[in-house]
Amino acid sequence: MRYSTKKWTMLIIVAALLMTCMLPQVKAAGPGVSARAAILMEQESGRILYARNEHRPMRIASITKIMTAILAIESGKLSDRVTISDRATRTEGSSLYLKPGEHISLNDLVYGLILRSGNDSAVAIAEYVGGSMDGFVYMMNQKAREIGMKNTLFRNPHGLDDHDDHYSSAYDMALLTRYAMENEKFREISSSVMYRSPQEGEKWERVWRNKNKMLKLYPYSTGGKTGYTKLAKRTLVSTAKKDDMGLIAVTLNDPNDWEDHSAMFNWGYRTFKLTSLVKKGVVDGIKLKAYENKIEAARDLNYPLMKGEKREIQKSVNLYQPPKGGKWKKGAVPKPIGKMKVMLGDQIIGNLPLFYEGKGLVKEDRSIWNVFKQMVASLFAINGGTRHG
Repeated sequence: MRYSTKKWTMLIIVAALLMTCMLPQVKAAGPGVSARAAILMEQESGRILYARNEHRPMRIASITKIMTAILAIESGKLSDRVTISDRATRTEGSSLYLKPGEHISLNDLVYGLILRSGNDSAVAIAEYVGGSMDGFVYMMNQKAREIGMKNTLFRNPHGLDDHDDHYSSAYDMALLTRYAMENEKFREISSSVMYRSPQEGEKWERVWRNKNKMLKLYPYSTGGKTGYTKLAKRTLVSTAKKDDMGLIAVTLNDPNDWEDHSAMFNWGYRTFKLTSLVKKGVVDGIKLKAYENKIEAARDLNYPLMKGEKREIQKSVNLYQPPKGGKWKKGAVPKPIGKMKVMLGDQIIGNLPLFYEGKGLVKEDRSIWNVFKQMVASLFAINGGTRHG
């Protein structure tokens, strides 16, 4: 192993960290789908397992409401009471049948938005959270840019065909869903089969049952959002979780979406296994005496792999060169002290911060991991699965 003579230059420790496996390489045929565009993404890593025309901008109909919902949730105003405007009640299409002037909690509006796809609810949310429809649309596009949705333009909060330039892609909607699924409240709402909402001035409650049939059709379903307009045709986002591996499926313009989503999920769970590549804690294989058994990974790294792919995994560790004598002075230890790069073949699938004897591990891990989660979708989401197009 070779070291730099400059005090703060980086050294590379590679040899002891190569992981190999003698399993043969296997190429798996992808699931057949009817959609004009489709994608299957693993939720934790963002890896694309299957894709067809995934970056093509297309009309998306009511799956638009995933963005509307997450912005409402993130506003921190779910307990607020919203006064329903006349404009909201006059919105065409799917409706909660809200009444002008009635008061309803923002929380209930979001439930109605996701479960019943209420377009009146979408407008009411937009007016309250964004101050106006235009203000909320600006927020939608701003959030889209933050997430890395490069082939997306929102013009309304519901997805109706009132603008020719309201569009997204299967990939972008998977990114959005991945982002939204990090939010506990969104997961709760998306997975709800039924919800009861008190109605102002009435003795009876509104009862909303989820339109997403995947919650009943697929045993591992965890949520999603349906969509349809005459121009967009059928659109669907759905999520599932089995054996700790979460999957996100998106189809655009798909006449057989329920069957296709089930087929994609079954294929994904049959073809890929969520594999532990790095464990949080002490990093094995570092032989430099000053660092042996003292360098810790900030988090776990799990990644979906096909049979035979584990042999292609390589890891390298970059660390600051230790001071003379091998001991750091109090308060002088860099935080982080280095990073571990994990590669599948020639593609980077992970960059993990490393810490010396755990110093700064908990505090630093939170901020760095949040940055990684936002970056990984656009920078490290590896399309190593099956492509049809």
